[in-house]
Amino acid sequence: MREEILIKNLQNGDASALDELISMYYQEILRYCIWHAPDRTQAEDAAQETFLKAVKYLGNFGFSGKFRAFLYKIAANTCIDMQKNKWNQHTALEDLQEEPSYVEKDFKNVEEELVICSLVKNLELKDQEIVLLRFGQNLKLREIAEIVGLPMRTVQSR
Repeated sequence: MREEILIKNLQNGDASALDELISMYYQEILRYCIWHAPDRTQAEDAAQETFLKAVKYLGNFGFSGKFRAFLYKIAANTCIDMQKNKWNQHTALEDLQEEPSYVEKDFKNVEEELVICSLVKNLELKDQEIVLLRFGQNLKLREIAEIVGLPMRTVQSR
């Protein structure tokens, strides 16, 4: 309910509503982008771009309690677009981060994240996305189905 009010306020030009929505979802969208970006800086760019696009396309969003899924879908497409355009460019060695992009304060157990990451890499891309959204982002199956565009039963079986 609170989310709906914030979205309506944002559509009416209330900038403080945007601040609240960002504070509600930024960390989880950033974490999602970190999984898909080659480094943290580019993940931060993707997360920021996600919120810019969300504001831009907010008029196309229907109020059915799925704003979170709407953000994830934008984040997924943003990461894909950025990967096609920017991430394929070569980076000089001195520009690389010293610590891997998956290391973040919010992760409770980095070792566990590494194990999950190595196991997930053996799956097909669509299945990787489902596992990441379910166990890396703790999303519900219904939200995952909406994000990846598959029936809920299919998501459940994968």
